Amino acid sequence: MNKLIAATPSKIFCGIDVSARSLAVALIEPEHAVSQREFANSASGHKALLGWLGKHNVLVRVTLEATGIYSLDLALALDAAAQIEVAVLNPKLANRFAQTLCRSKTDKADAMVLAEYGQRMPFTAWQRPGVNQLRLRTLGRHIASLVVEQASLKNRLHNAESTATMPRVVLLDLKQAQAALLRRLAKMRREAMKLVQAEELLRQRFALLVSIPGIAEISALHILSELVLLAPGMTVRQWVAYSGLDPVHHVSGTSVHKPSHISRAGNRYLRRALYMPTLSAVRHDPHIRGFYLALRQRHKTGLQALMAVERKLLHAIYGIFKSGHPYDGKLLLPNIRLEVESIAG
Repeated sequence: MNKLIAATPSKIFCGIDVSARSLAVALIEPEHAVSQREFANSASGHKALLGWLGKHNVLVRVTLEATGIYSLDLALALDAAAQIEVAVLNPKLANRFAQTLCRSKTDKADAMVLAEYGQRMPFTAWQRPGVNQLRLRTLGRHIASLVVEQASLKNRLHNAESTATMPRVVLLDLKQAQAALLRRLAKMRREAMKLVQAEELLRQRFALLVSIPGIAEISALHILSELVLLAPGMTVRQWVAYSGLDPVHHVSGTSVHKPSHISRAGNRYLRRALYMPTLSAVRHDPHIRGFYLALRQRHKTGLQALMAVERKLLHAIYGIFKSGHPYDGKLLLPNIRLEVESIAG
């Protein structure tokens, strides 16, 4: 969406700390004057915020963190307004910047940090997603919550069937609830597929996803719904950071050497969507399996090796999306045969 932004000799920098109910707003004006306000995180609160920012009659650079549904409606409202440009940060990036300033952890302080980030750091504009993309992400999250409910209900039914003291009426009710939940899941997945089929890019990316061993249609839907809102210009390292699969090392001198682990400071829905395909790929794709075995040979734990494979799988998805070509394990892991042979020897 093209917006008219007035050519002014100055701009102000706005940081917004978003919570479920409120918006803590900090404003750095020309000559470094600072003002702070609080608004409700609602449609009326967004309108009041836009009115307050509009009174300054200069370009406003707004910086906020990505906090799921709590920040999405606000970002959409800001992006649609004139004389406002919006950046939506990965919370991990904002947290690292905040640590350099040694600030207290309060909503007002966080808002001020975000305003200073907008003032000091390079600006990357948030790209407004399409309607189908937004709906697909929302459907994907709803489907994910239903899958969690299904697993819980399945465990309850298994436990109920394991005891002779369970009344028949309870067993029948649990079975009916399970059947109803399966019907709801099937309906939501059909609706998600309609959105995929309605857009050429989504159709292409869905087909590319299912070309990867270990990713079937259900997993492809879930993964695609979590990737659909990512900005086209992101690098694969930014994808990895967004997912929270980036490795964290803690080494200091010769005495401190803690085991590496993933940061988890990212999209847990995407990590969850990739986990089962990772297990399947380790079993069915010889290249991925060779990579996993090579890691185990280098004394990585099973979990460390799986997380590395999950990260490699995300690299593969990034590659096929960029190239438009189906998955080829030889391109992803060109030296894996040598590694497999060395393990076999």
